[in-house]
Order: sequence, then structure tokens, then C-alpha cells
Amino acid sequence: MRSGAKVAIVGGVFVVVAGGVGYGGYNLWNGVMGAEKSPRSNSAEAPRTGPVTDEEVTTAARDFLTAWAAGEPEKAGQLTNDPVAAGPAVAAYHDGARITKAVITPGTPAGTTVPFTVNATITYEDVSKPWSYTSRLTVVRGQATGRALVKWAPSVLHPKLLTTGATLRTGVAKTAPVKAVDRNGAELTAAKYPSLRPVLDTLRQRYGAKAGGESGIETWIDSGSASVPDSTLLVLSKGKPGRLKTTIDADVQAAAEKAVKAYGNASVAAIEPSTGAIRAVANSPATEFNVAFQGAQAPGSTMKIVTAAMMLQNGLATPDTKVECPSEVLSRGRTFQNLDRFSITDGTLTQAFRRSCNTAFIKAISTLSDKGIADTALGDTARDSFGIGQVWQVGVTAADGSVPESAGSETPASYIGQGRITMSALNVASLSATVKNGGFLQPYLVARDLDDREFATAEPLSAEVARGLRTMMNAAATAPDGTAVRAMSGLASPKGAKTGSAEVDNQEDSNSWFTGYSGDLAAAAVVQSGGHGGDSAGPVVAKVLRAG
Repeated sequence: MRSGAKVAIVGGVFVVVAGGVGYGGYNLWNGVMGAEKSPRSNSAEAPRTGPVTDEEVTTAARDFLTAWAAGEPEKAGQLTNDPVAAGPAVAAYHDGARITKAVITPGTPAGTTVPFTVNATITYEDVSKPWSYTSRLTVVRGQATGRALVKWAPSVLHPKLLTTGATLRTGVAKTAPVKAVDRNGAELTAAKYPSLRPVLDTLRQRYGAKAGGESGIETWIDSGSASVPDSTLLVLSKGKPGRLKTTIDADVQAAAEKAVKAYGNASVAAIEPSTGAIRAVANSPATEFNVAFQGAQAPGSTMKIVTAAMMLQNGLATPDTKVECPSEVLSRGRTFQNLDRFSITDGTLTQAFRRSCNTAFIKAISTLSDKGIADTALGDTARDSFGIGQVWQVGVTAADGSVPESAGSETPASYIGQGRITMSALNVASLSATVKNGGFLQPYLVARDLDDREFATAEPLSAEVARGLRTMMNAAATAPDGTAVRAMSGLASPKGAKTGSAEVDNQEDSNSWFTGYSGDLAAAAVVQSGGHGGDSAGPVVAKVLRAG
């Protein structure tokens, strides 16, 4: 049979159609059609070393696709570099997806990678529907045998099978579909707001039964984990969706989606300070992992909001107190510097804050050490005044911020948002929201009475501390030398902001952080490798705040 000819299905499920690999045509259920009687294996070849050859790539890919399509999971597994994981995964694919027909079309190899397309028909009871997707496999040399083998990953079978234990399922959906709407009743869909896909999947999994809908027949990714939501791939017959109201504001969400697209890797979250309601969440790229809620990264100098609060609460300074801001400082055996080694002579805490002077905040350690609380005070303030370090019941999966007790040089690093401190964009947005509101209100995406979940609480900021923090954040956003003034220009008052840049090991440029509020909306953004906070993350936050 000539390369490029298509093969009819003969009494089987899968057929491979000749493509750029040069397979010829293979009926993958009943064996090879043409000169060969059964698929060749490379298992008899002598062990080899070095990079895999083009011929080995073609043979290894063909043999794996043949075994997979023929419903021979054990054989398919042995043709990968991880047969223990691959064999059961291939078996689960056949048993769970309910595929009655499929055609595999290999594409042209790119080095050791072979793309392919699966055009399938899925049937459940008397309902059938076509289904198509593309995936790829990579061929590597086995370390022990020297054989050319498929590098195993669940995503070989389907690109959205991203974790071990995840598999395809077809049947009556485990939960009813939901029609999620924003605060004003506008429907929220993943097609219109791509960043909401993992959010909507989780909302369906958690609240589908409470929203009053009826399940339909679907094909979905079963994550195999209670903490990871299932993801619908194909709807064979629609169920009846229940209505679920969220706190999202469609206009703010649209602005957030657009803002992060300007960067290759960015996240933003927005909160209403007076209520804690989450108004937007967006990520670029928009994937199944919601970085804006689940990311755990060093927040850089946005942490100085908490450090400043700690200083005010412990009587170290007021916004007008004169503080030292040398170009560098030695603390706990490590030297810390300001950006470009700037210094401020005879300046106040407000000036140090608005210019983001590292050394002024690190110098607070000496006084707190005399009180015996230098290693614990920051975490106490974060937890007791900002809710950071508590468990947040947002309504969907979200990482809790962490400000652990520190020691040695970790303590001065933590005062400027480095060390072992981790936060998400949602956590940092809440810092600004807490300052604007005068007290912490746990962010939430759906009403707490929907499932009677317990919200985290914190003591309100004292009037003096709240006023002082607002003064300093306003100076950063409005003073000519404020680090946030360019991004916050033109935004409505009352407003305030804080910039940050977080150094990351083995990363040439710092992560860009920015958080601020305008009116009754607060937001925070992080741009990976974005440099200074006002340069990259600042414009993202500004665009979101303008939509509020």
C-alpha cells in the first residue's frame, strides 16, 4: 500500500492513516495491511547508545501507536520508558472513554517528536458523537536497554491528561452542569474568559449538586484527585444547568484577561475591599493551574506593607518618623542593598516606603531583637492583622500565604519579601484591600452560606495604623518620587499602591510585583521576569483598577 493511502476500518476500532512518518497504512486493530503481517518491534535490536535515529523514531512511534490502538496496554507500556505507569493508563483509556471508532493520523516528525491526530467517535448507550484532538509523543533511548522508547507522560494519550492517575471517562456526568453568572447576572464562560476555566470546573464540582441542575452524558478528564477538578472534554447530551452566582464582575474580568495577555507569564487578582468579594482573576497563559490563586511565590517589596504595619504596631516609627536609609546594611551576617544603591538622607518612614528603601525596613530588626521578637513579629502581624498564614475558604482551590518564623539572615530577607515568604496575587491583593478597608475581610468567590464554610478572621487595624498605611501607600502612588506614581497616574482617589521586585534563583530578571487600590477596588499582579514592579505588573493592575 502506498504511503499516504487511507485504510478502511475492518472489524476494529482504531485505524492509523499514513502521514508524514512514512508508515504506510496500518489497521491498528487487526494488524498491518500490506506487505507485513504484524507490526515490527525494535526489541530484537542490539543495545545502542547515542541519540535516537530518524528510523528509530519512526519505528518506536509506530509500534507504540499500534499497541495502544489495538487495545494491548501491557505491550504499549513496554514500548515506553515507564511501563509501570503507561500500561495501566492505556488500559484505562480504552475502558473509560467508550471510543467505538478512531482514526490516528501521524504527522511529520520534528526531531524526536511525532505529532498525531485522533479522530474518534464516542458512544454511550444510544448516544454517539464525533471527537477530535491532537497530541504528540517523544522518542528517547532507554537508559538500561538502549532501545528507542516512547517517553511516557499521560499527555501522550490526551494533552489534558496532565497528572498521574488522571484518565478519560464517558458516562453520566458526576455533577450537574452549572451556569455561573457574575455579580450582575451575566453568564461567565471559559470561551469568553479563558482564565476562568479551572475556576468554573471547580465551582461545578463543588456546587453543581447545590445549584439545582441535572446531569447529562459527557466525556471528561477524571483527575483522580479530590483536590483537582474534573474537566469536561465533550458533551454528548446536555444536562440541565443550575444557576450559580459568583462575585466576579464581568467588566473587571474582561479588563484583567486583556491586561495579562500583554505578557508571556502574568497573573492578576482583584478584590472589593469593603466586602472581600473577588471581582476578577486572570492568568497568562490561561491553563488548568490558576496561578493567581494557587501560586506560591516571594512577593518582594509588596511585603513592606506588612513590615510597615509591624513597625507601626510595635512603636518603632510613625509615617513622619525620621529613619535611616543607607545604600546598604549588614544584617545577620549578610549585606543588603537598595536598588542602584540609592540612599535617603534625613528621610521619614513615608519617604522610605514610597521609594521602597530596603535598608530602612531591615534596620527595624535591631530594635525588635532587643524585644526578642525580631524573628516572629512579621509573621504575627501578617496572621493577626492581614489573615496571611490562616486558611482561606475562597470557594475554589487557593494557596494560603505563608510568613513562617525566620532565623539568621532569613529574617532581614523576609522583611523585604524574600526568604521563605510565599504569596499569590490574591494574597497580595488582599494586603491592599485590608489597608483600604481598615481591616481584613477574607476574599471569597461564592457566598459563604452556600456551604456554610468558615471564613478566616483577623483583628481590625487600629485607626492610627490604618491611617498611617494609607498615607504611605498614597505617597507611593502620588508623590513625584513614588515608585508607583507612573502606573497609578489618572486613577481615582482614594488610591494607594506598593511596588515590588522579587529575586528568584537561576532567573536573570526579578519577578515584577505591584499592588494597589482605587476607590473600592484593590488588585495585585505578578509578571514573571518582569523586572521592576512599576514597569510590568503596575500597568496590569492599573488597567484592572480603571475597569472597577
